[in-house]
Amino acid sequence: MTVSAPHCRHCRHYYITHDSRFPYGCRAMDFKSRRLPMDDVRSATGQHCHTFTPRNPASKGGR
Repeated sequence: MTVSAPHCRHCRHYYITHDSRFPYGCRAMDFKSRRLPMDDVRSATGQHCHTFTPRNPASKGGR
């Protein structure tokens, strides 16, 4: 059985920046990107994100 990579949209550190140049962000790693943060982490390290923390299912909008 293969384990899939954690997806940013399910992480509590992921956010939308509202910056048209860098629309996606990760609070845990303190960066903004044109791509999903998980793609940048994978590209830079060759590994899945180690700061992934599941979002609280009761919260909406990351607040």
